[in-house]
Amino acid sequence: MAGKVLSLLPPLLLAAAGLAGLLLLCVPTRDIWELPALKYGIVLDAGSSHTSMFIYKWPADKENDTGIVGQHSSCNVRGGGISSYADDPSRAGQSLVECLDQALQEVPKESHVHTPLYLGATAGMRLLNLTSPEASANVLAAVTRTLTRYPFDFRGAHILSGQDEGVFGWVTANYLLENFIKYGWVGRWFRPRKGTLGAMDLGGASTQITFEMASPAEDPANEVRLRLYGQHYCVYTHSFLCYGRDQVLRRLLAGALQTHGFHPCWPRGYSTQVLLQDVYESPCTAAQRPQTFNSSTRVSLAGSSDPALCRGLILGLFNFSSCRFSRCSFNGIFQPPVAGNFMAFSAFFYTVDFLRSVMGLPVATLQQLETAVVTVCNQTWSQSRADLGGAGKRGTKGQPEVHAEGLELLLLP
Repeated sequence: MAGKVLSLLPPLLLAAAGLAGLLLLCVPTRDIWELPALKYGIVLDAGSSHTSMFIYKWPADKENDTGIVGQHSSCNVRGGGISSYADDPSRAGQSLVECLDQALQEVPKESHVHTPLYLGATAGMRLLNLTSPEASANVLAAVTRTLTRYPFDFRGAHILSGQDEGVFGWVTANYLLENFIKYGWVGRWFRPRKGTLGAMDLGGASTQITFEMASPAEDPANEVRLRLYGQHYCVYTHSFLCYGRDQVLRRLLAGALQTHGFHPCWPRGYSTQVLLQDVYESPCTAAQRPQTFNSSTRVSLAGSSDPALCRGLILGLFNFSSCRFSRCSFNGIFQPPVAGNFMAFSAFFYTVDFLRSVMGLPVATLQQLETAVVTVCNQTWSQSRADLGGAGKRGTKGQPEVHAEGLELLLLP
């Protein structure tokens, strides 16, 4: 792409799906009450692999119709994402109780009734809704029953569109970087005279790209107009379902089974048993699914440490040949010219941080990152384990496990 990635934003600063933007955009001016002076809001970010709760606070007065929001505290829900409870929806609601009980303690009791509570589900639930709308509805109903038992101002549990997810991430990233508004030394808020950054969000089941446009989009489905702090923004956004970390790994696994009978993206010396049901149960692998197969069959699959074959397997996930617009990204999706700097977060951060903090490889420049990719993907499994050393298979604090089946992410184009 023509732009460049400026830096990677740690997820401790940015909600996994950027849902702080939900509060910035969705809590209207009419929700300003006389007392107390500090307001609170709770957002449950229900991602495909896990759910996180974020408690935000802001002054009662808003700056030009938009809140000045800061994070108060957070809580990671135990277990998988709510979509993982499709076969037992009641557990989806029960999984939230521990964090909601924490919110009861964190938010002042006198503010409970005035504290908006949202649950925004992302691509994991979008996929479940595609395969089983009934199961998706049952999970949301179970979650809603739990949330309504609490004394907060419940605003609903909804599956966010890919467009919403992209926009919320862009708003949150630029808000944290003070690109919309900044508190000056003279004791007042002012609008900085600098542009916005684009946002790239690699989630578990989808990935989003969002950036400000100079002119209207050729495809209206990719255009969003916003008003923040008295300013108007015309934003391009698109969410690529099935291009999140977990679903890409599943699609690569299906491709390796079909094409090679071994996995070129896994280290040589690593092997595991693969349950075919786990590979083909997702709608993201529907095109690769054999006409007949035994879902309970387990297949042995070994790695070969072949970066060139791995890159070829990955490129097979992208179609650059067709475009009915003046220009496209891939798969025929319109994308205007990309310029300026971008902020990458979620799994983009985790992957690069793994190389830097766990593997001890320099990744400060694009050339160093490419060299690190080749170094890691050429390693055998014993070499990788030796480099991991005392860290086991974990990265920095709060980072999910990065293991052999995930190393191919380093070769994403």
